[in-house]
Amino acid sequence: MAISDKDKFEVPPVKEVFSIPVIEVGSMAHSKPFVAKPEHQEPLGFPGELIDGWQDAAINKMGELLGKYRSVQVFLDSCVKCGACTDKCHYYLGTADPKNMPVARQDLLRSVYRRYFTLAGKYFPKLVGAVDLTEEVIEDWYKYYHQCSECRRCSVYCPYGIDTAEITMAGREILASIGIGQKYSNEIISKVHKIGNNLGLPEPALLDTLEGLEEEVEEDTGVAVKYPLDQEGAEVLLVTPSADFFAEPHVDGLIGYGKVFHQAGVSWTLSSHASEAANFGIFIGNYENMQKVAWRVREAALELGVKRIVLGECGHAWRVAYSFWNTLIGPFDFLDPNYPVPQHICEFTYDLLQRGALRINPEENDDKVVTFHDSCNVSRGSRMGNFPGGQFAIPREVIKAACNHFVDMAPETTHENTYCCGGGGGLLTDDLVELRVKGALPRVEALKHVIEEYGVTHMAAICAICKSQFAKVLPYYDLGMDMIVSVHQLLGDALELGNGGD
Repeated sequence: MAISDKDKFEVPPVKEVFSIPVIEVGSMAHSKPFVAKPEHQEPLGFPGELIDGWQDAAINKMGELLGKYRSVQVFLDSCVKCGACTDKCHYYLGTADPKNMPVARQDLLRSVYRRYFTLAGKYFPKLVGAVDLTEEVIEDWYKYYHQCSECRRCSVYCPYGIDTAEITMAGREILASIGIGQKYSNEIISKVHKIGNNLGLPEPALLDTLEGLEEEVEEDTGVAVKYPLDQEGAEVLLVTPSADFFAEPHVDGLIGYGKVFHQAGVSWTLSSHASEAANFGIFIGNYENMQKVAWRVREAALELGVKRIVLGECGHAWRVAYSFWNTLIGPFDFLDPNYPVPQHICEFTYDLLQRGALRINPEENDDKVVTFHDSCNVSRGSRMGNFPGGQFAIPREVIKAACNHFVDMAPETTHENTYCCGGGGGLLTDDLVELRVKGALPRVEALKHVIEEYGVTHMAAICAICKSQFAKVLPYYDLGMDMIVSVHQLLGDALELGNGGD
């Protein structure tokens, strides 16, 4: 963390008692991410810069999306401004900007929708809050639709179930379609299309990294744990976020996966063709790019002849896989029908725990008091396991198996009520560091409470974005960046390794 970054804005104070901030109009009007260049836009099928006739093109694109996604029109029509969502957004709580209230963020698009797609808006615009699509409106869209992490917390509290995330996704797709895309997300997607992962890691670099992990684990444990790449005929294809290949605490989670597979005696492999679980196509709301990214996984599974596909610790990767793979890249009739497609690494490990197939010594983590951060896309956009609430229970059971000391944060901040880390939805970029720090405030308040009350020392997560976000922003709140750990890091440290197979 650069000290200069910290000096550019005021970090909001952490309060002992939850409070709703006093409105500060325009407090984040200066915040917006870098705009994508042509080389980031064109590989995704978008124009490289703002097109001529952009207003008509944007309105036509909105009409296309309204016809394509019925939910968007329902959400735009059904809001009654009841106010149930106003204080539910972590960005509003951290910034006090009223346009970060979910209802106000929706209205940025709703007001234009009413102007061009409703009878009242066409003839009596002022009476129904309809506005013309102008450069100023487009500028607001770009700013505030990149101050939404698509976390869906507001939808949990909305009596009509309005999903602000879908409106954000529509707004972003309209912007990209007229040449105003976000550099961070679009550059990442273009790397996946070209190389196969978000970081642009070519096969030789990936192989070198995995060989280094094998040496490290054997030196540390005395056991030759393998981290295979492109191993044909392996039972499991592991697809994990590329952050797992290079940075702590992510790489410690990857080490843990390998130890679990080793002790269970299950053959597995990574793929250089599909070495990325994350799918930023969902962040920009574009199903064509989401499908193109996901299709690499199907190709890899067929090429390697695996029986199962297991996803690593990544929140939105799991949501895309769980909620969309069946229609994006299914059917999966070439895989073993005895296993779910996809399967989360926590599900895989939980099954082994239930069968007593892992030898664990939780005393190895007795130096830690652990809490758990529920990642938004897992909690509110998917499920896990074969029972209701599995997405909440299964990761906690894995942690408890590896740790003797576990404490949950306040219930109004966990499970389906969880607060976003503040960096999701394609906002994990340093040009939005102020927004990220302020958006993390509600989670930090809940974390500091269990630190003070129960002596919590570490917070585990199963999302690569959450881990990266907390490692960046926790120091702003005088907390150590090494507090954040991977779930399978804890498990890997507690495993008593053997030669594999029980």
